[in-house]
Amino acid sequence: MDSPGETMSVPALDAAFSGNRLLATLSAEDRALLEPSMRVLTLESGTCMLDAGDTVTTSLFPFDGLIVSLQIEISGNRSVEVASIGMEGAVGGIVSCGVVPAFAQTVVQLGGHAAAVPMKVLEAAKLASPHIKNLFCRYADALLAQIMQSVACNAFHPIEARAARWLLHAHDRAGSERLALTQESLAGLLGVQRTTVNAVARVLQEQGLIAYRRGAIQVVNRAGLSKAACGCYRAVEDHFQSVLGPSGRGGG
Repeated sequence: MDSPGETMSVPALDAAFSGNRLLATLSAEDRALLEPSMRVLTLESGTCMLDAGDTVTTSLFPFDGLIVSLQIEISGNRSVEVASIGMEGAVGGIVSCGVVPAFAQTVVQLGGHAAAVPMKVLEAAKLASPHIKNLFCRYADALLAQIMQSVACNAFHPIEARAARWLLHAHDRAGSERLALTQESLAGLLGVQRTTVNAVARVLQEQGLIAYRRGAIQVVNRAGLSKAACGCYRAVEDHFQSVLGPSGRGGG
């Protein structure tokens, strides 16, 4: 998970701890367990961080607009997204403990920054801090819920509702109305043909919910987009609040 776009400045680390919702729950004592070994990476869209089977040695905490996509390849040289992770979470060895092989391909969907922590450091911090241990147990539950909801959504809901759901999640995780995402990329994430996404995007734009120009999708009417999305968006967000919330201890 190394990257040439690496920075070590204190302001960048401060931005990581304030910009990632998991890191933001840490006390000064818990932060001190991670910060000495932490580095900040600048990651560009399209960067493949891990392929299935690669050894995972580093955990990433996205912030500043970064969204990472976990994708499963299937026969016919096709892939579909099973989870997207932004400033609300982390990726890389979070659910399991210790160095493990990756199951999904990890691709940067929207560029930004991430705080990188060696897994051995994170595992030691879990042993030293009850809050950090509890935080990642709870986050593993929230991530699993997102994956399970995505399976159900992909099986039963129309593409229009699924596209609206994905854009809402991306809007939340990137913290920006403008998403540097092509329709071709969105089609790949949703596992459909580009022509299908083109038609859906055209309808959403005609309804005044989004605007598409110069390789980016902008959320224009979030309330309207929420009405167009299926209930899967709200189910995932409500569960995250219940399990983690602002404190990392749950309770909304």
